[in-house]
Amino acid sequence: MAREKFALTDKDPHSLGELARVVYLGAKAVRRQQRGKSTKRIENEIDRIREVAQAREDARANRHK
Repeated sequence: MAREKFALTDKDPHSLGELARVVYLGAKAVRRQQRGKSTKRIENEIDRIREVAQAREDARANRHK
């Protein structure tokens, strides 16, 4: 059974772990960008995290209707 993931607020689809990963990856992307390196892979990972969180939130909202 999957563990339920809870958001910081009712308006936020991200769990606390996902928020932490997005913040970490964002900081990592900024450091790479300052060094002149590509951040595309990091940006794709952030997009994937956001999509998973939104899909989970949409499914949860549909269950409560």
